[in-house]
Amino acid sequence: MNEFLVIQDIVIILLVSLPIIFLFRKLNLPSLVGFLLAGMIIGPFGFKLIKAVDEIEVMAEIGVILLMFTIGLEVSFTQINRIKKYLITAGGLQFIVTSMIAFMIFFLSGIPLNQSIFLGFLLALSSTVIIMKLLSDRNELESPHGKISVSIALFQDLMIVPLFLILPILSTDKNINTLNALIKIVIAFGATATLIITAKYFMPPIVHQIARLRMREAFTVGVILLILGTAYITHLAGLSFAIGAFIAGLILAESDYNHQILAEILPLRDAFNSIFFVSVGLLLNIQFVLHNPLLISGITISSFLLKAIIIVFIVLALKYPLRIAILCGIGLGQIGEFSFVLAQAGTKFDLLSNDIYSSFLASSIFTMILTPILFQLEPWITKQTSKLKSVVDEEEAKLAEKLSAHVIIAGYGLNGKNLARVLRETGIQYIVIELNPDTVRQEKQNGERIMYGDISREDILKIAGVERANVIVYAISDPLITRMSLKVAKTINPHIYSLVRTRYINEVDELKKLGADEVIPEEFETALQIFRKVLEKYHIPLNVIMQQVTLLRQESYSLLRKEGMDISAFTHLDEILAQGLTETFYVNEDSPFINKTLAEINLRAQTDATIIAIVRNGQMISNPSGKDLLLAGDTIILYGTHKSVDRAIEYLNGGRLE
Repeated sequence: MNEFLVIQDIVIILLVSLPIIFLFRKLNLPSLVGFLLAGMIIGPFGFKLIKAVDEIEVMAEIGVILLMFTIGLEVSFTQINRIKKYLITAGGLQFIVTSMIAFMIFFLSGIPLNQSIFLGFLLALSSTVIIMKLLSDRNELESPHGKISVSIALFQDLMIVPLFLILPILSTDKNINTLNALIKIVIAFGATATLIITAKYFMPPIVHQIARLRMREAFTVGVILLILGTAYITHLAGLSFAIGAFIAGLILAESDYNHQILAEILPLRDAFNSIFFVSVGLLLNIQFVLHNPLLISGITISSFLLKAIIIVFIVLALKYPLRIAILCGIGLGQIGEFSFVLAQAGTKFDLLSNDIYSSFLASSIFTMILTPILFQLEPWITKQTSKLKSVVDEEEAKLAEKLSAHVIIAGYGLNGKNLARVLRETGIQYIVIELNPDTVRQEKQNGERIMYGDISREDILKIAGVERANVIVYAISDPLITRMSLKVAKTINPHIYSLVRTRYINEVDELKKLGADEVIPEEFETALQIFRKVLEKYHIPLNVIMQQVTLLRQESYSLLRKEGMDISAFTHLDEILAQGLTETFYVNEDSPFINKTLAEINLRAQTDATIIAIVRNGQMISNPSGKDLLLAGDTIILYGTHKSVDRAIEYLNGGRLE
């Protein structure tokens, strides 16, 4: 029965995973932290529910492959190009500076050279999973600190590939010749580049052919084959499975089927990832942690502070405010999941002793736990940094002094840019407040009325002339800053008309309490557009549609936000559908009914709809007879029920009626 113990172990892992996912969701902590802790508890150094760690490694390796594939799928060349500046500057600086400083600290502490370099790399990596979850939960992915944090995290993910490739040269194996290792690394880079180019030409057509089968099972099996096949090819070339999986994800991210691929793979990834992170926790000696609490605490705090401080200075160097820098530092201060992947690969090259590995693993887990806790301090950090005096360009200040009865636009994204263009064309005075220094510099050169500043700061609002402004529009993707700024703006000028764009409906009530005159939630505006298009398809008259939309917008979408919607508040659409309606149909030159009489077309007998008029050359032919011809360019006015009008349009388009 020993050969089936691995199934028993997997059952235990999955049994533990379910309550962990539920509990950590309630605590607003990433579930991967729970998996790591669970591994510590049920492993050979805990309650010994799982003793044979080696048997889990194969399953854990599949978890790593799927994790690397989805990261490659989510990164994509398009996304890299979109954030390339932050990716290269902020991400590159963070990785290089953190690795170098950490290396010097470890080396001066008496750790061998190659291990110090390796530990420096491990420390430089942060958790993409944690920062993405924190930002997503707070609706801050598109905020300035969200964009910078994601850029840094993506750069770290991209560095995984070269880090895997240089592991042999860091090995302590005396049989490995440095020159030969360097040659192998060059060959590995060449093989990786060749694989990327080859996969770019062959993978998308293969996926397309699989998709044409229109069989979900075939699509799923085909995608898994491509992932594992590419991973196995890189393994045969002397590289890791993870590199091949990452390349497969990177290539398929550019295909038309990337969203479907992600949907098919995510459940598998999540299941195998739980096994991987639990397997990492299994390796942690909990007794070592209990016997060395000061050592683990010291490493945890010092490593977190080191990374956070380095990131703070880098973001400040990019001319962003202290608040943005601190939030980026806190969000990326932890040691990430790819450090575990790299650490496990490094143990095969004797780059970590047992004690160092245990210390690294324990401190990494605790930095992950520390991050969500410290991230809760965001409101306090924002409040404290808002007390600092802002530095504003004198030219910008003079520009704002000349304005009165103007519009203040917070943010120069798509919405802010479009609003500014309309105001400029209509001659309405306005000024834009933007936090991205590069955007401000570029748009000022283009003659835009824009100033650099944090919209939540009282001094920035006063410089922008909020007390003289008529309207303030919030077109930013930072809910906390929007709320703080709105409160300050209404305190200075209670009569200013405030218009707030928000992404989610659950933010409407709080914004209204803070004094927002109009809140436009993208979530419900999308729902209203869908609502309108569906009613148009059913030929509901435009005035009735607009009446329904206006009704739904009243009271800040309160009807849509109620669990039990009051149907009596709406006009009875079913009665409208039951009544007769009119619709127009334009006769194209390729219509099969051109130069035929209405009697030959026989529309009423075919569809139950009636042609009540024909508009030709601007003249209306009312009550046409069966002898009247249908000509190209005519507009037919149809009358009937919704069903009959739909059938008539289908028939006139040349469709066959069932």
